[in-house]
Amino acid sequence: MLGLNTSIIGKVVIYYREVTSTNEVAKLGNFEEGTVIVADTQTMGHGRIGRRWESPPGGLWMSVVLHPRISTEDLPKLSFLGALAVVRTLSEFSIQGKIKWPNDVLVDYKKIAGILVEKRGDNVVLGVGLNVNNEAPENATSMAEILGTSVPLIEVFRALVTNLDELYKMFLSSPASLLEMAKKEMILGVPVRIIGDGEIEGIAEDIDELGRLILRLSDGSLKKIVYGDVSLRFL
Repeated sequence: MLGLNTSIIGKVVIYYREVTSTNEVAKLGNFEEGTVIVADTQTMGHGRIGRRWESPPGGLWMSVVLHPRISTEDLPKLSFLGALAVVRTLSEFSIQGKIKWPNDVLVDYKKIAGILVEKRGDNVVLGVGLNVNNEAPENATSMAEILGTSVPLIEVFRALVTNLDELYKMFLSSPASLLEMAKKEMILGVPVRIIGDGEIEGIAEDIDELGRLILRLSDGSLKKIVYGDVSLRFL
């Protein structure tokens, strides 16, 4: 038994041994809000910009179906919701994670989780990939690697779903409050390089009310970044 005591997310959990992608299953199905799709492995797991996401056994690969009645401008904040839920979950296992804008969670500046939000029709899908007991790719890490021992995957799943449920209810009542909470866990005040519409470097100074990254350029001016691939320049 999963032993979940949630009110929206996790009331229905659908498990697969193997899928192409939990996000694809969630997008194509007719699921009630809060349904969680979870799989042992994904054969075609992907992140932003179609990048392949390795999804071997031992990791937590899951997607949540949501039907939020919110403005279009608030939809990107769901990535921060997912990242914040991961940070909270890691803390329950004595691991300190930080959010790298817009959708990654790092531990000691190594990637441990990624968030992918996609929309199709009325379905908004929040995908989470978290390295737990699997061997992490190069320059990434896992919970087991950090703790030096394997971690009960079901306990991580319970904690993550519970945190997602609590934060989603908060998000529905006040997206701005959720954004402020996530911002406190973000890596800011550091030099970054952003590749999107061209390439630009600066200091990741802040996050605005729409979730855009505020970049301070070398001439002191500020630029708001809506989309881009961020790398930390001091690593």
